[in-house]
Amino acid sequence: MVERPEPPGVRPLDVVWRRLRRRIRRIGARFRPRTTRFVYHRRYEWKLPATPLDGARGERILAFLVEEGLVVREDISVPRRAQLYNILAVHDEAYVESLQRREVVTAIAGVPLDDHEAEAFLELGRLMTGGTIQATRLALITGGIGVNVGGGFHHAERDRGMAFCAFNDIAVAVRRLRRRGFREPVLVVDLDIHDGNGTRAIFADDPTVHTYSVHNADWGPTEAVASTAIALGSDVEDERYLGVLLKTLPDVLEEVRPGLVIYLAGCDPAADDRLGDWRITAEGILARDRFVVDLCRRRTQPVPMAVVLGGGYGDGAWRYSARFFSWLVSGTAVEPPPTEELTLRRFRAIKATLDPAALVSEPGETGWSLTEEDLAGLLPGGGHQTRYLGHFSRHGVELLLERFGILDRLRCMGFTNPVVTLDLDHPMGQTLRIWGDPARTELLVELRVNRSLRHVPGMEVLVVEWLLLQNPRMPFTPRRPRLPGQQHPGLGMLREFLGWLVMVAEILDLDGLYYVPSHYHVAVQSRTLVRFLDPADEAWFRALGRALEGVPLAQASAAVHGGCVRDAVTGEVVTWRTCPMVLPTSDRLKDRVFGEAYEQRVQEVLGSLSFVLVRTERCPGWEGEG
Repeated sequence: MVERPEPPGVRPLDVVWRRLRRRIRRIGARFRPRTTRFVYHRRYEWKLPATPLDGARGERILAFLVEEGLVVREDISVPRRAQLYNILAVHDEAYVESLQRREVVTAIAGVPLDDHEAEAFLELGRLMTGGTIQATRLALITGGIGVNVGGGFHHAERDRGMAFCAFNDIAVAVRRLRRRGFREPVLVVDLDIHDGNGTRAIFADDPTVHTYSVHNADWGPTEAVASTAIALGSDVEDERYLGVLLKTLPDVLEEVRPGLVIYLAGCDPAADDRLGDWRITAEGILARDRFVVDLCRRRTQPVPMAVVLGGGYGDGAWRYSARFFSWLVSGTAVEPPPTEELTLRRFRAIKATLDPAALVSEPGETGWSLTEEDLAGLLPGGGHQTRYLGHFSRHGVELLLERFGILDRLRCMGFTNPVVTLDLDHPMGQTLRIWGDPARTELLVELRVNRSLRHVPGMEVLVVEWLLLQNPRMPFTPRRPRLPGQQHPGLGMLREFLGWLVMVAEILDLDGLYYVPSHYHVAVQSRTLVRFLDPADEAWFRALGRALEGVPLAQASAAVHGGCVRDAVTGEVVTWRTCPMVLPTSDRLKDRVFGEAYEQRVQEVLGSLSFVLVRTERCPGWEGEG
């Protein structure tokens, strides 16, 4: 199997050592005392439309932990959805009854939902609430830590929901324990950037449940018989954040002396969070998590702990939790890979389980071979093509989409019956389309590709002529503005499709992917694994990135295509250059665009380039001072 690109300077011995460490961890995981257990269900993977929530967050966390050999199957427990009996012990019956109305659920989610999406939203809430119940149960049974790889719906109050939270899973889990005879004090440590207002309100009159929340702003009354609510405002950095925890949390723990701690380990204080307004570093988040866990572990009698994810917005939020959990189970924090790289690892693991014959035969065929009809499509003036890229049957293409989870992701978005079609005789290249409905009125994906021996001399690559990913059901919003060239918002699945195409290239034994980005924002995405074919173009793109550092992607792309970037020396407008990029899958193409000679040439050219952003009101999409 072809290995992923290694960053410049990494030697083969380092690669071997990393693999050996993973293997050692896997063996050790089989014999490790199971003091940390995880709770997860595959139905946790669900995307709330038009929001920065990462529907694959939990799946990515566990995929990383399993890949690193830190978690084995026996460490993962599958939850059941919470029974209404337990939910009604916390929430008013009238409120629960009102959740039958779509407009009520839409108000909680904050985005328009159809009936199917509203039902899926509530089912997800009940399932993750069941996950938190299971995490508290495992923590008390083992005396260790139970981790629900989801949950943390701390805004839901007794008679209303808000901000993505329909059911307060923490309160439901505590009330269930009380019904089953658990009488010891409970401490809820809520370190999401947003106030744990719902949990505090539910337990406002209960002296046996202390709610501790450090957040940016209060969301409601802070009065309660057992509560610590600390609002720090905006622009908080590591020193202040960790200092507040150090000064206040140990005293609270000593005063409460809990028999159970529920830790809401929100990642939205991170500096790169899509919704947060703090500047906490990755090191600061990990230090926070370790501090909370060590406080509970190092007591004379270690306190059982249930952990829930809470907030974290954007497709990189999973990495903070993954880093924390790797330390939790091994004592050493393992650095998670970029999201693109994790996607490729997961796809390669699935690829290893595929039967090659299933990708080239139709259902009912006993074997496969090139027929006279197949050969006719390859000859000049011959008949029509019958194989996708000269290899895959129509059934095989759909099987690849199913096995790699592409169609499931679309179903999670509400497209319950996606339809896959192939146009193998398109004059511009073989075209794959995925429709959102059987009537084929909602085009979601249009992918046009060719195999080529001429685009990269001496190599055969998969040329992506055209890739359209769009969600026609979603409107543009201030949080998700229109990017240049878009008719509808994107699906948020570019990484998944690039990963899928990499697997197709590897199955066909090609050297990599080749495409020409039409816009700046297209080139920015998936930069971890992609390089411009010419090092001079790579240098030009990096210089452009320096000029746009800190500018949101939509505004940056609009600025580039609106003529708002200029050469600092000549004053000329820097216009977008459509230059080829490659994602290598073979060693020889990796050496060409990730090797020392390539990087040296990039640095030589980069030293001669200097671009500046002209901040004027005339620049489309730029909202800044003139």
